[in-house]
Amino acid sequence: MKVLTIISHTEHYKTANGTILGLGSTVTEINNLLSVFDEIHHVAMLHSNPPPPSALPYSSNKIVFIPIQAVGGSRLKDKISILWNAPRVINTVRKALKQSDCFQFRAPTGIGVFVIPYLVFFSSKKGWFKYAGNWNQKAAPMAYRFQKWMLKNQNRYVTINGQWSNQPKQCLTFENPCLTMQELEKGNMFAMQKSIAESLIDFCFVGRLEKEKGISILIEAFHNLSDDDKGKVRSIHIVGDGKDRLDYQELAKKTNLNFVFHGFLSRSDVHEIYINSHAIVLPSASEGFPKVIAEALNYGCIPVVSNVSGISHYVKDNENGFLLDAISAKSVQTKLQNVLRLSSQDYSKMIASRRENIEKFTYKYYNNRISNELIK
Repeated sequence: MKVLTIISHTEHYKTANGTILGLGSTVTEINNLLSVFDEIHHVAMLHSNPPPPSALPYSSNKIVFIPIQAVGGSRLKDKISILWNAPRVINTVRKALKQSDCFQFRAPTGIGVFVIPYLVFFSSKKGWFKYAGNWNQKAAPMAYRFQKWMLKNQNRYVTINGQWSNQPKQCLTFENPCLTMQELEKGNMFAMQKSIAESLIDFCFVGRLEKEKGISILIEAFHNLSDDDKGKVRSIHIVGDGKDRLDYQELAKKTNLNFVFHGFLSRSDVHEIYINSHAIVLPSASEGFPKVIAEALNYGCIPVVSNVSGISHYVKDNENGFLLDAISAKSVQTKLQNVLRLSSQDYSKMIASRRENIEKFTYKYYNNRISNELIK
């Protein structure tokens, strides 16, 4: 019997009837890992607030959730609370590892500052680290730099986004999974039917509504479009939420365009947004490789995205999407104009370009690599 322990900062919530729900993208990934492991224990954070619509339950009782206190944040007292809770977190991890054959630690995260050293120096358990952030991030927070340094100077496998010069031999380039084989087939069907001939263009944004994700830049870029270009825009769907959502809604009203703020949506509803959109715009300053890019590409939704981390390894400018020259409203505006002026033939060509790479983002492909390269 193969038992995997996953350690992460993934948000979990408890419903009124006691059901545990977790961040939808991570829960779906873990559900699919049951094709590799007989049982999975997930040590992760339990929050007290209500779950968002994007949260999902685990698909099997073979996945056991082990709660730790939700810690972390940008304030000094938040960072102190991480260290204050370190002994309790380490003890929970230690007990979970005793019941497992191997582990996966998902970095970077606040608890990684002490859990990674614990795993490196005090655990002989087989395992690997999944670094889901920007491996090549410039001016990264000190805690992230420390975690990356630790991972580069130990011997277990580390799966990372992108392929880099001077990449340590234990650091393996791995795509972040986000699609079932059924979704791959469905996406191909819808993508091949898409067209922009004689129709208005629909855009979307999927992510947290905060400055770091570029939502204000996106709104400004649409505001600065000429009247002729604005006349070609049918709607801009904003999926996600944040404490400043109302401010962004007020800002969007000034554009005189049809911004639709959906808040958090379920996984299936987000996929419907991709199906009905022609392009996804993500002007974020720092990413690994967001799953939403692969999901959008799958449904024929052209990415207009930042040229950071490993994104340019999969999105080629003017080939299957558009890469931003800079994280600025002017750069986003220029790429929006490129989308709005695409001919039907060029749009169809972009949708069809590099579609063979999308299969690398399926859970089946990911699980095969785990079986053959990480735990063989």
